[in-house]
Amino acid sequence: MKNIKDYNLDALKKEVETLGEKSFRAEQIFKWLFVEKVKSFDDMTNLSLELREKLKQNYDICNFNIEKKLESSDGTKKYLFGLSDGNAIESVLMQYHYGKSVCVSSQIGCKMGCKFCASTGIPFIRSLSAGEIVEQIIAIEQDIGEKISNIVFMGIGEPMDNYENVIRAIEILNNPKGLNIGARHISVSTSGIVPRIYDFADKNIQCTLSISLHSANNNTRSSMMPVNNAYNIEELIKACKYYIEKTNKRISFEYALAKDNNDNQKAAEELANLLQGMLCHVNLIPINNIEKGKYEKSSLENIIKFRDYLNKRGIVATIRRELGSDINAACGQLRRSYVEK
Repeated sequence: MKNIKDYNLDALKKEVETLGEKSFRAEQIFKWLFVEKVKSFDDMTNLSLELREKLKQNYDICNFNIEKKLESSDGTKKYLFGLSDGNAIESVLMQYHYGKSVCVSSQIGCKMGCKFCASTGIPFIRSLSAGEIVEQIIAIEQDIGEKISNIVFMGIGEPMDNYENVIRAIEILNNPKGLNIGARHISVSTSGIVPRIYDFADKNIQCTLSISLHSANNNTRSSMMPVNNAYNIEELIKACKYYIEKTNKRISFEYALAKDNNDNQKAAEELANLLQGMLCHVNLIPINNIEKGKYEKSSLENIIKFRDYLNKRGIVATIRRELGSDINAACGQLRRSYVEK
């Protein structure tokens, strides 16, 4: 059965018409799903009983079960959601001064094999549908009784490897007749799938693009991120410059600092030389410990030195605030936990 939350408003209008209904009914259904957040077609009380029956016969409402919820000492919450096919994903709710942000997963498992990420330790099962991506936000909003203001596609999976569903999810999230989350409040991260960066630039939907860079040296980056063997740094930066030219938006480069690997003066110089003159920001991330991980966190002294050197060279760099590390909800620590029965 089709997941009715997979459709953006335009696509939903076409679906409704195939049921022999007027297209305005789609706006009513869209509002029930993404504003009222009902869990059953029976709750859509301004629809006829006949239409509700048609919807029940042809579509499923994707409702996630919260199988487990952990809360950090800093207020971060990690959710384990059970999916209808028996799989599970994790999402994280974070509190900032500007509002509540959710880190969503885009796949069950990940193909990228980044050596510092816990998702590497689990097999890739499948990509999430647009509705399954959006449902993570809906389920969390229902749990906390508050609106989410910011979305980051930095959970389990590579968003650009699930490009079409991620774009459709953004269209649903962004629609003012639905969840109404502004594009500028949505950030999409990629390990460097170059063809999709060009596609994303051409879409020009004004979301923030985050690039997991982690080294300006091809040898070092390839040892950390196998994707660099397919799309090297030169190809990646060329795509990033195209994105900046096309959208006039700043790119955020994510850089996880690992002790005795990419946190020294030479690495800082290489990074500054690579990014010199680009409209960008560097987000320095103290690398987090993961099970069977090969990297250790850089010292605070080295992280500060690295940041200060980049700033001195005219590269805006900040150190990411660490949230949720005590519940394995920090950057790089998410994995598909198995539901304990």
